[in-house]
Amino acid sequence: MSLPIPGKPVRGSKSGNHLMALFDLLGRSWAMGIIWRLQEGSCTFRVLQERCESISPTTLNRRLKELTQAFLIERTVEGYALTAKGKEIFELLEPLESWARVWAKNFETAV
Repeated sequence: MSLPIPGKPVRGSKSGNHLMALFDLLGRSWAMGIIWRLQEGSCTFRVLQERCESISPTTLNRRLKELTQAFLIERTVEGYALTAKGKEIFELLEPLESWARVWAKNFETAV
């Protein structure tokens, strides 16, 4: 699967709408998990794999490459870290996490 690029066809948008390109990237398996775990601080490949628990090395490698090409993470002396854009997207997603926590309570009462 190639890197979703705004302006080129992506999942959900033949025109490559910029938001749909971002959703295509973030919707890939483990992409959000990697961003979430790197918010805890930079780390090596091995430590990141441990933080992500069940991720395979192949998937981790693929996502690291894609997220690096998308300017959301970078390779540093300490390993991998969020870029300024990666930190920014995490900050934008934090309120969504709070919303999802409240939303999840609907399922507790429905069971």
